[in-house]
Amino acid sequence: MLQEQRQSPRKVLRTKVLLAIDGQPPFTGKSVDVSANGISINIPDPLAVGLIGQMRFDLMIDGRFTTIDTRAKALHCIFSGGEYKVGFQFQSLDLASVTALARFLR
Repeated sequence: MLQEQRQSPRKVLRTKVLLAIDGQPPFTGKSVDVSANGISINIPDPLAVGLIGQMRFDLMIDGRFTTIDTRAKALHCIFSGGEYKVGFQFQSLDLASVTALARFLR
């Protein structure tokens, strides 16, 4: 049986995520959930674990969109429901992004 590896609580988030993985053309995915440490995204094609790239997505906080733009690393990739579910760990969140995520998650 698989052991839970999440280090913080997650909240459902359904939004478009723009990904630019190093050495590949940019593409989009759809988020599943987010935490203070990472995000889960559905994409049509598999992605190798360990790849790092830039990601951008919006959070709705107090009726306004806040953009999170950060580096992230792919920790796992599984096939689920006709798509690939990729778990990313944030690599370098700035203070504004940390604050926005904390407000979104409360």
